[in-house]
Amino acid sequence: MKHSKRFRDVAAKVEPGAEFELAEAISKVKETATAGFDETIEISLNLGVDPRKADQMIRSTVTLPHGVGKVVRVLVLCREDRIQEALDAGADYAGLDEYIDKIKEGWLEIDACIATPDVMPQVGKVARILGPRGLMPNPKTGTVTNDIVATINEIKAGRLAFRVDKFGILHLPVGKASFDKDKLFDNIKTLISTMQRLRPSTAKGLYFKKITLSSTMGPGVRVSRASAMAAIR
Repeated sequence: MKHSKRFRDVAAKVEPGAEFELAEAISKVKETATAGFDETIEISLNLGVDPRKADQMIRSTVTLPHGVGKVVRVLVLCREDRIQEALDAGADYAGLDEYIDKIKEGWLEIDACIATPDVMPQVGKVARILGPRGLMPNPKTGTVTNDIVATINEIKAGRLAFRVDKFGILHLPVGKASFDKDKLFDNIKTLISTMQRLRPSTAKGLYFKKITLSSTMGPGVRVSRASAMAAIR
């Protein structure tokens, strides 16, 4: 694979295999985010879990204190009598049948989808479309709820739903390159603390096997496990 001169130049600033203290890794990933737009900063956590075992499948939500710097488009699937409530709370779209039909036709211009429990039979008709994209409402992630106002507010404020992939790896945005270091540190600290709390009791051995930060167009920067653990103590 051929990389651009810009990528080769920034990658040269990160020694292969080197690990950095968390604060230093944040500085390094900001330094290498030199593309002509505000790059997203992402964290990759390689966890010592086996998602094939039901009791080791980690799936939950986290609200980052400073959000991720992204405008989140929210769809609320609900009965007609709750549409205005959803829109007043900040939903970008609200309704039921018309949006079910639009999704069937390929419309997916949303980042999050909330549903009230009473409409889940209808929402099930598009489960095969929403599910693979991580948009299917689910009680485990708090997106099947009657408290749509609080849920919309949390999602707009930076709440992220997540689940580890089949390899036990989690990829999540933690902010933008334009965020100051302290905001990125707080977001990462919150996420790692949440993952530590969710550690399955049946997961043996090393839990945080590898922690890597990267920007949209930049190289990966390894974070030392010791510094990550120190941050949440």
